[in-house]
Amino acid sequence: MMKDKLWTRSFLAVAGGNFLLFFAFYLLLPVLPMYLMEQFGSNKATVGVILSSYTITALFVRPFAGYMVDTFPRKPLQLICYGVFTLFFGGYLLAGTLLLFAVIRAMHGLAFGMVTVSNSTVAIDVMPSSRRGEGIGYYGVSSNLAMAMGPTVSLYILDAFRNYDSIFLLSLFSCILGFILITTIKMPLKQRSVEMQPEKEHVSLDRFLLVKGVSGAISLCLLSFSYGVLSTYLAIYGKEVGIDSGTGLYFMLMAFGLIFSRLTTGKYLNKGLIVNMITVGIVFLVIGYSVFIFLKSPVGYYFSAAVLGMGYGLICPSFQNLFINLATHSQRGTANSTFFTAWDLGLGLGVLIGGSIADMSDYTAAYTFALVLVVLGFFFFRHIAGPYFEKNKLR
Repeated sequence: MMKDKLWTRSFLAVAGGNFLLFFAFYLLLPVLPMYLMEQFGSNKATVGVILSSYTITALFVRPFAGYMVDTFPRKPLQLICYGVFTLFFGGYLLAGTLLLFAVIRAMHGLAFGMVTVSNSTVAIDVMPSSRRGEGIGYYGVSSNLAMAMGPTVSLYILDAFRNYDSIFLLSLFSCILGFILITTIKMPLKQRSVEMQPEKEHVSLDRFLLVKGVSGAISLCLLSFSYGVLSTYLAIYGKEVGIDSGTGLYFMLMAFGLIFSRLTTGKYLNKGLIVNMITVGIVFLVIGYSVFIFLKSPVGYYFSAAVLGMGYGLICPSFQNLFINLATHSQRGTANSTFFTAWDLGLGLGVLIGGSIADMSDYTAAYTFALVLVVLGFFFFRHIAGPYFEKNKLR
């Protein structure tokens, strides 16, 4: 039996647009703290508030993004969101005061929350339903590649030229290319016909949050908490194990782990093994964080990167499939926004609570607390969220 075609021009375009979007995002991620300190003389507390505003505003807009994606024609909305997100990179070049920069960064988070939901929903629309597990995995690889390449490129530019404006310009140029690419996407005819129908449903809670996905969202929050602690405080923790400049290599190894597991997970998701893949992924996280915390050496440090990458590479596409399979076709945007909201909420709490624990004790205590939540997430998923999904899934 011949498989439905996944690698269409539209799927390549939306995946390419996603890569260029996240490449621009990851170009700025490692250099913004240094930029704020050098350009505006900001202290660490101020830097933390400004940079966290991006995640907070993205989290705030996620539920509304899902509603809009399910209510309005998706392709025009995607183009508007992507275009606005692109323009904000130009705003960094024009921000002459710290206050203006802070406002632009917060507004950019709103745009990020909208564009990631709209872009991923369009990606699901243009992939065949029979190969959705593979498609979501491959789509996610595009952002993982950006995570591996973006910080490396920006830090190289900064070391070579010590010029932040060139990094802002490269981010702007990357998103412009991405915008051009997504204009070539052709939506399925069935999608256009659905979009042209007037919205008849009343506005209710399940238009902003996938109510059937609440237990899954709690599980995902417990798991993404650990990533919030890891990604924010990794460089400082590395010094405790004698690694002063290994953050870039750590994230590169993690990205390779993510890519490897995403490329191998899709076929199992297509067979409906979502609960199994999430379970295996959580086991990888438990192993990875245990090695990271208790084997304080360069070997344990870098080994954990690959293991954690494989763990997150298993759970992220699997959870996204879980939410989509609990939702009707008219709720795909809501399902996607619920997935992103749960991930961002856990990540944001990890940054805030993890930092507080580290202040009261140390970073080992913060990571140990994160590991405890991962174990709690395992039992919650196996006994509550997983069985609920198997009982209520639509496909």
